[in-house]
This record gives sequence, C-alpha cells and structure tokens, in this order.
Amino acid sequence: MRSARFHAWLAQRPLLQWLREELVLAPLEPILHPSPRRLWWLGLSFFSGNALFAWIWSTWLPQPYENLPLRVMASLLGYSLMTRRVNHDPGSRLAQRVFGLVFWVELPVLFSWMYLCNSGSTVWLATMAAMVLIYYHVTDWRLATLGTITGGLLAFGAFLAIGPAVPLLPPEQRTVHAVVFAFAWSIALVLNLSSANLRREQLSSTLTTIGIMAHELRTPLSTAALLGDAIQLEVQRQPDNPRAQQLDKLALRLHALVRNMNHQIDTQIANAKLLQLPRYTERVWASKVVQDVVVAYPYQSSRQRDCVKVIIHDDFSFRSSATQFSQVLDNLIKNALHSLMAADSKYPAGALRIEVGHSQQRGRIVVADEGMGIDAALLPQIFKPFFSSNRGTGHGLGLAFCQQVVQSAGGNIHVKSEFAVGAVFTIELPMAS
Repeated sequence: MRSARFHAWLAQRPLLQWLREELVLAPLEPILHPSPRRLWWLGLSFFSGNALFAWIWSTWLPQPYENLPLRVMASLLGYSLMTRRVNHDPGSRLAQRVFGLVFWVELPVLFSWMYLCNSGSTVWLATMAAMVLIYYHVTDWRLATLGTITGGLLAFGAFLAIGPAVPLLPPEQRTVHAVVFAFAWSIALVLNLSSANLRREQLSSTLTTIGIMAHELRTPLSTAALLGDAIQLEVQRQPDNPRAQQLDKLALRLHALVRNMNHQIDTQIANAKLLQLPRYTERVWASKVVQDVVVAYPYQSSRQRDCVKVIIHDDFSFRSSATQFSQVLDNLIKNALHSLMAADSKYPAGALRIEVGHSQQRGRIVVADEGMGIDAALLPQIFKPFFSSNRGTGHGLGLAFCQQVVQSAGGNIHVKSEFAVGAVFTIELPMAS
C-alpha cells in the first residue's frame, strides 16, 4: 500500500520520476562500449600520449609548468589497460576498477593539477574542456560527474599544499573560464544521457519483443497438451486396443515435451526482464537452491539426469532472490547439457558437476561440465546481451541475465574454459551474516 501511494505521488511529479529513473534505476555502466580492443587502444593513447605531450609542452611549445615524473606515472597507468590481465574481460570487477582509477587519475586529477600549475593558460583551458568531453564519453555520467568533482577538489587541495608558487587564475578571467567549463560540461552531460537512453530503449525494445514471442508460444503448446489429454482419454476408453500402450507412451512424451517447452519459455521470459531486475534481500541457502533446481530441471532423458552430480562441501547463505537464482542455475545447467550434447557425450556420471562451498567470507557455487567448452577468443564476450557462443540456437541473454543477478547480490561470476575440454563457471557471493 505504501509503495502504491509512493508511485502515485511520484507519477504526479515527472521531474522527480525522471531523476529517480536516471539516478537510481538506470543500470550503471562503468565502461561504455567495453571490449578488450577498446581498452587496449585507450591504454595506448594514455601511454604514448603522455610521452608525446611531455615533449610538446616542454620542448616544442613550452608551457610554464611541465612535470616529467607525473607524465611517466600517467604513462604507466595507461599501460595497465594494455595488459592482458586487465583488458581480457572488460566486464570483470578488476577491469572496471582499474579502468575507473586510471581515467580518474589521468583526466580530472592530472588535468586539473596541470591547469592550476599553469595558471589556467589558454592551452590548459582548452585541454580541460576536452577532458570533460572525453571523460563523459568513456564512462557513465554519474561516475563522470562524481569523478570530475572529486578529482578537481583533490588537485586543488594538492596545489594549495605542495603546488608550485604560481598565481591562480586572474579574477577577470574566472568568469570566462567558468562559462567555458559550464558549456563543455552541459554538452557532455546531454550527449551521455541521450546515448544512454538510446542504448536502453533499443535493448528494452528487443527484450520486450522476445518476451512477447515467448508468451505467444504458449498457445500452440496448450493445444499440444490438450491433444495429449485427448490421446490418454481415448486409451482409457479403449484399453483393449492393441496400440493402447504405444498411444499412452506418445501422450506421455507429448506432455513431457510441453513441460520442457514451458520451462524454456519461463527461462526466456525471465531473461527478457534483464533491465527490470529488482534487488532482493531474502536469505537464500546455496545447497537448497542447487538441489531444488537439479531435481526440478526437465531433463530430456534419465541418462542426462544421472550425469549431474551435486557436491556440497560447505553450505552457506547469501542475500538475493531464490527465484532469480534458480533461474541462474537453470541457465548454467541448460548451457552445460547443450555443451555435452554438442560433444556427443554419453553423459557419464559426473559429466556435469555442481559444487557448493565457501572460503573465508565468500561463498562459492561451481558448475563444471566436460562438454565442448568455449573458444578462448569468445570468453571476454559471453556475458554481453545477445552474444552467444552457440550461434545455431543461442540468443545470448542467459549469461547476461546470470551476471546481472549475481552482481545484484554483490557477487561475481567468471568462467574458465578450453575448447573441446569443458567449461567451469564459478559464482562467488558474499555470505549473509
């Protein structure tokens, strides 16, 4: 009731509703358009650019202040984005943290420091305006705004404490500089917001279409279920019919197929809600959710079911949604079974293992299979929406959904795999106190 009143109150205040959607509900994108190649090129631009401008501002077009040790440090920071450990998985927390730190130090901190040390020269006024546009182009506008403010304040504090003895910006120039900064900032903010809204609208439209298509599939499935019921009823009416046993098996297989397809539709509808995933804080026990999913999964054969082995080393609980997390495990099991099928597996016992345990204050769920595995070149892309390593049947939403749910629980998911060897998905979660 309170929630309904709040939403009704909010609906009458469009500005507050827009701020809530943009500030609170919009997904945070620490790296815009992430890819290993883009991170590498951004790192190279910092690594070589600092060396180039150190020469330009000290030798070719000398500026009052230039600091070689700072340039060397900035170049090394840029080089960190070029390393395989950081850029191979742009979606990982390590990559996001290193990326955020590098750009924060390189842009608002370093540029504000140089701007102050050069007394707001024309060169550094233009450079600062460019810095704002670049910063808002590579990361979320909320992070860029926070970074610009904190970086500028840190640089100003450092300048007052240990900066060179140079005059600050002349009073008569401060208004001019403020106008230039305000223009650069407003343009950067508008461009970032509009591009973010466009990305979300395109993704939301596509996901809605997928959800509608999944719903529509239920109609022919209901018809198939009714046909199964009619066949079973006919068998009951004519028990002496020599084909009664075959017809009964056919009806059972038809019902099993309908159950399996409805299960897959539920999965796709859940995956299609990628942008509307609410955060839950109910206490979920890892062993229970794993065992419930393994028991309820609609296997295609008893051999498939028997190949799944659950190993509970240590149980733990975490804060999330049991329903959402069941869908995560459902996706991982489905992918593993498809991988085993692609490898022409005979489904030996333990070909699909699910292990539950914990280390220190982190819980761990591991889903490992002995299937076809994933090509190493595709690993950095598999958690992106609409990217699928199974181009024949995959839609590319399952793993993106898994990552969203795991991250909303404060955890992370990563994969190790070799082609034709198998894949190991590891989910790490903070344990509930």
